[in-house]
Amino acid sequence: MIDSMKRGIWVGLKTTWNLGKFIFPITLIMTVLQYTPVLPWIARVINPLMKLFGLSGDAAIPLVLGYFLNLYAAIGGILTLHLTIKEVFILAIMTCFCHNLPVESMVAVKAGVKLWIVLTVRLALSFLAGILVNLFWHGGSQMAHTMMLGDAGDPHGFFAILLTAIEKAFLGIYQMAIIVIPLMFVIQILKDLMWINTFSKFMSPFIRVLGMKENTSTTMAAGLFFGLAYGAGVMIQAVEEDGVSQKDLTLAMIFLAACHAIVEDTLLFAPLGVPIYGLFGIRFSVAVILTLVIGNIWRRSGIMKRKEPSYEQKY
Repeated sequence: MIDSMKRGIWVGLKTTWNLGKFIFPITLIMTVLQYTPVLPWIARVINPLMKLFGLSGDAAIPLVLGYFLNLYAAIGGILTLHLTIKEVFILAIMTCFCHNLPVESMVAVKAGVKLWIVLTVRLALSFLAGILVNLFWHGGSQMAHTMMLGDAGDPHGFFAILLTAIEKAFLGIYQMAIIVIPLMFVIQILKDLMWINTFSKFMSPFIRVLGMKENTSTTMAAGLFFGLAYGAGVMIQAVEEDGVSQKDLTLAMIFLAACHAIVEDTLLFAPLGVPIYGLFGIRFSVAVILTLVIGNIWRRSGIMKRKEPSYEQKY
C-alpha cells in the first residue's frame, strides 16, 4: 500500500509538471490579451454572427472569453450584461460545448488525438447548438439573474496586467494540482487493488455500445466527471498504460468534447436561472449520438482500424 501511495503521488507530480509546462504560458498569454484590445476586436469581428444565435453584439464578449479562457470567464462576462434566460442558455450550451480551447485542445493532442478533430467537433457542436436552440426554443423571455458582480477593478499598466496574468497562470496550475495529484493517488491505489478492473466491467456495456473497448473506461470517467484539463492526467496515463487504441481514444475524445465535466459545468449556470436539466440532457444526448454515428461510419468504411500500441509506444 505504501508503494502504491508513493507511485500515485509521483505520477501526480509528474503529470502536473508535464501539463503545467503548456498550461502556464497559454493561461498567461490569454489573460494578458483579456486586458488588451485583442479580445474586444475578435468580438467585434464575430459580431455579425451573433444574429444567427439570437444574441446581441455584447454577448460576443462572454462567448469569446469562454472559447479562449474558461466557463468562469464566460460567466463573469454574462453577469455584466442584461440578458434573457434564453440568451444565457444559448451562451451556456455554446460555451459548454466549446470552452478553454487552447488548453483543452493541447491536452487532447498530448493524449494522442489530432488537433483538427478536436477543434472541428467542438466548434461545430457549439455553433449548431446555438442556432438550433435559437430556432426551436421559444421560451426563456424573462430576464436572467445577471448583474450580480460589482466592478472589482481591472489592473492598470503593463506590469500590473503581467502580475495578474502570472497569478492566474500559477493559480491555474495550483487548481489543477490539487485535483490531479489526489486523483492520480487514488487511481493508483485502485489499480493496485484491482478495483479498476471491476469498474471497467461495470462500465463495459455502455463503453461497448459506444463502439470502444473496456480499457477506455478510465479515460471516459476521468473526462466525464473531471473535464479534459483536470482529467488529463488520468486520461494520458490510461492511454500509456492501458493500451487504448487510436480509434478508441479518438471516439472517447469525440464523446468528451461534447460531454466533459458534465456535473460541474452544468451546475455553474444554475444560479443564472437556466434550465440545467435541458443543458445536461442536450450535452449527454449529443455526445452519445455523435459517438455512435461516427463510430458506425468508421466501422463500415474501415477508415480507422484499431492498432494496438507497441511496447515502445507504451513505454
